[in-house]
This record gives sequence, C-alpha cells and structure tokens, in this order.
Amino acid sequence: MSVVAIARTGAVRPAQSVQVRVRTEQQTPEWSYFDVAWEEGLAAARGWAAEHGHLLASLDATYQGTKVGIFSDERAGRRVEGCRDRAAACRGVPVESSAGALSQERREQLEDIAPSWCPVWPVEWQRAFHLTRQHIEQDGEQPTEPGDVVHQGEDLGRWVKSVRFGWDKLTTVQQWMCEQVLGIV
Repeated sequence: MSVVAIARTGAVRPAQSVQVRVRTEQQTPEWSYFDVAWEEGLAAARGWAAEHGHLLASLDATYQGTKVGIFSDERAGRRVEGCRDRAAACRGVPVESSAGALSQERREQLEDIAPSWCPVWPVEWQRAFHLTRQHIEQDGEQPTEPGDVVHQGEDLGRWVKSVRFGWDKLTTVQQWMCEQVLGIV
C-alpha cells in the first residue's frame, strides 16, 4: 500500500501519522472517492465500448470486474435529471437541487466514447436497435422471427417483431429510424 493510500485510510501508526499526513498533503492534490470511482468507471466504459462497438450495456454487463451496465445506467439517469432540471430552470420553475447531475466535462467524456450512450428512449430499445443494425450490415438480412438471431444476449427477431406490433407506441424518430435504417415497416 502506498503512503498516500495508507494516509487516506488512516491505517498508519500513531507515531508516523503526523509525518505521513503532512507529507501526503504536500505531495498530492485533494483526493475524492467520487473522482476515483468516476475515472475507474470511465476506463471500464471505454474498454467495454471498444470491445462491443457501443456503450449500450445491459445492466448486468461487466468489464474486467467493473459493472459497466450499472455505471452507464446511473450516468444516463443523471443526464436525464440534468436535462429536466435545465428545462425547468429555463421556464422559471424552481429546481430543488442539481446535486448528482453530470458536469458538462463528464457528459463530453462519455459522448467521446459513444455518442449514443444516453438515448432519450430506454437503453434496452436503443441497444436492440444498434445490435439489429450491426447484424443487418454484416449479414444483409433483417431477423424476422424470435430465435432467428441472438446477439450479445438479445433476441433480435423477437425485438423486430415487437417493434412491428408496437409501432404506434414508438416516437416519430424511432419509427423513422426503424423504417429508414433497418427497413422495418
């Protein structure tokens, strides 16, 4: 364990504690558990996105032991909250708190990894759309029946069928994407 780590955990002998803490305070910038957790999550998100081609991880997805699915899901929720808070403030509605909302810098870091990291519609829908698009680009055919194609744990045929049956529940943008990009009508 490094001197900095020892000092941060308080696991130093009483005789050393003053010297270690003084030396640590002089040599290291202010340390934050939240900043370290962010950097670890961001590194795992980069790795997962590089491996899978997107950052639309299922909730149980992990990358080298880090829960990428939970990391990205929590960030998406904070982005939505931040957007809602900004919109409310623009209308003159008081906002209770912006605590926990993502900073512009952190939003940009995630967007650099994958511009689609935080869709307006559910991540599950966006993930299935993305995987179906990848499949069509590689195979040339649209999956049409449940069980036809299962990719990264997603049954793409079942998803395409659900899109057709739930067409009226989709937003105009989702309908356009399904029609123009995937050829679903």
